[in-house]
Amino acid sequence: MNMSSNNTAKHTASAATSSYPVPDNVFAETVTQVRHYTDRLFKFRITRPDSFRFRSGEFVMIGLPNAEKPVFRAYSIASSFWDEELEFFSIKIPGGPLTEHLQRIKIGDTVLMRKKSTGTLVLDALVPGKRLYLLSTGTGVAPFASLVRDPETYEKFEKVVLIQTTREVAELDYANELFTGLRQDPLIGEFSDQLTFYPMTTREQSGHMGRITDAMRSGSFFSETGLPPINPEEDRFMICGSIAMLKECAVMAESFGLVEGANNAPATYVVERAFVD
Repeated sequence: MNMSSNNTAKHTASAATSSYPVPDNVFAETVTQVRHYTDRLFKFRITRPDSFRFRSGEFVMIGLPNAEKPVFRAYSIASSFWDEELEFFSIKIPGGPLTEHLQRIKIGDTVLMRKKSTGTLVLDALVPGKRLYLLSTGTGVAPFASLVRDPETYEKFEKVVLIQTTREVAELDYANELFTGLRQDPLIGEFSDQLTFYPMTTREQSGHMGRITDAMRSGSFFSETGLPPINPEEDRFMICGSIAMLKECAVMAESFGLVEGANNAPATYVVERAFVD
C-alpha cells in the first residue's frame, strides 16, 4: 500500500527549540521535509550545521529530544557532501526505540545528530578499479544515494552499478526517484551514462525477481546487463543491508576473489556493519 505524501519547508532556522539540554557533541537540527513512500519506508531532511563535514557513504548517530537520555541509532547520510541539507532514508519498526517515534516527525520538529560521522562505505576504503558495484537491500541504499551524487565516484570508476533488492515494487520508489533525478542534475547529469540502476524484488512481481547473489552466481545478471563476469582485478563491491544479506554478499564477493577492505587497509570490497533499530 503506497502512502506517499510530500511536505517541504524552506531551509530557515538552524535548529528548532527544545527543552532537551543539548550536549557539546550533539547538533539540534530542524526537519525541513518528510516523505512517506510506503507504510514501512520514509525519508526526511534536516538543516545542516555550517561546521558539519562528511565523506560520501558515511553515517551519523541520530536521535530525538524526547527523553532525558535520548536513543541514538546509526543512519547513513543519503545527501551529497555539497548539499545544504542532510537527507536520511529510514524504515519504520513498530515498537522500535527510535523509529517508532522518528516516523512521526513533522516539518519544524527537532532531530538530534551527533557531530562525528564515520563508516566503511567510502571510496578511500577501496583500491582503484574499473567498475563499482553498490549492493543494497531496503534502506541500505541510503549511503549509495550519497555516493552516486558525488562526482569523485565517476572520476574513480568507469562504471557504477547501483543494485537494490526489496520485497515489493513500491519500496523501490526512493531509489527510482534518485536515479531519475540524477539525470537532470546539473552537477551529476554529465556522468549519467556511467550509472546503471538494477532494481530487484523478492515477493511482488517485477522486471527482476530474486536475490542479487543468485542472479550473479547463475550468470543471469551479467547476461541481462551485458556486464562482464566479476573480475577481482577490475571490480569493486560496497555492500549495505540486512545482517543476512551482508553475510551472503560477503561470501559471494570472496568467492569471486574479492578481499574485504577498510579505511586503514583498502581492498576490493567493503561492508557497512552499523544498523538502525
